[in-house]
Amino acid sequence: MASYVSVRQEFVHRLDEVRDAVLTLGSMVDKAVDRSVDALRSRDLGLAKKVVRDDQLINRQRYDIEQSALLLMATQQPMASDLRFLASVLHIVTDLERMGDHARSIGRLTIKLGDEPPLKPLVDIPKMATLCHDRLRGALDALVARDPELAERIAEQDAETDRLQDAVYTELLGIMTTDPSSVTRATYLLWVAHNLERVGDHITNICERVIFAVTGHMEELNVERGDSVSAGTAR
Repeated sequence: MASYVSVRQEFVHRLDEVRDAVLTLGSMVDKAVDRSVDALRSRDLGLAKKVVRDDQLINRQRYDIEQSALLLMATQQPMASDLRFLASVLHIVTDLERMGDHARSIGRLTIKLGDEPPLKPLVDIPKMATLCHDRLRGALDALVARDPELAERIAEQDAETDRLQDAVYTELLGIMTTDPSSVTRATYLLWVAHNLERVGDHITNICERVIFAVTGHMEELNVERGDSVSAGTAR
């Protein structure tokens, strides 16, 4: 019969495999978001179509991770922090997969725009994408390091995403008011900004789950620190 130590080592190894698979999924999503905005900026319809097509790979990776995590939960009966980690993984991969959906939506909007002339040089939308890129990497770093303080700092940066979205909305609404022929193109860009804002929200969700996995404390992290809502502490 295998010793407790060897069984534990095997379990830890499988936990590490799940974590690495989550990081792979995060990298896939990160690239999808970056490429979707690159395709929009350069009007690269081929790249936009690739983002749409590759969303199936993101979905498959999510389902594979879920299957692995559920199998460990069912067969190994993990306790305490290990169980919280696996439960958090199930939520994190859902958020990552939905971020991939938003990248796919941006790709589809780029295809809809086709060869229509741009309204203006893109400024704030690429800034939103860069911020999402940096925040996602920070959230995944917090997961690996099991660092709730880092996760909280990353969550707080969502306020900047919201500010940039507001700037996009204000500018595009002004353009539509003065130039009715721009309405369709401006509306598509409004939807792009909305998709990026939602990506930022999902990153905040990941940060919440990182904090729960480490501390057992679940709270909704909002833009304002004082608005955080406690959801209880796991025992």
